[in-house]
Amino acid sequence: MDIGGPELLLIFAVILVLFGGQKIPELAKGLGKGVREFKKAQADIESEFHKAVDEVSEGARQAGSTETKG
Repeated sequence: MDIGGPELLLIFAVILVLFGGQKIPELAKGLGKGVREFKKAQADIESEFHKAVDEVSEGARQAGSTETKG
């Protein structure tokens, strides 16, 4: 499903009619903040995931090295 030029123009026209020209910058600012917060949360989750994977990998390596020594 592709959204082309005419569809986008219709969407922007509807937004303009519903919210008015003065409200649009406020909506865009709020949308930008929301996207930034979402990306930050996504990066935090990915970081925690990679950290947990690294800890498990390190623990497995240590367990493997103690088995060969013992």
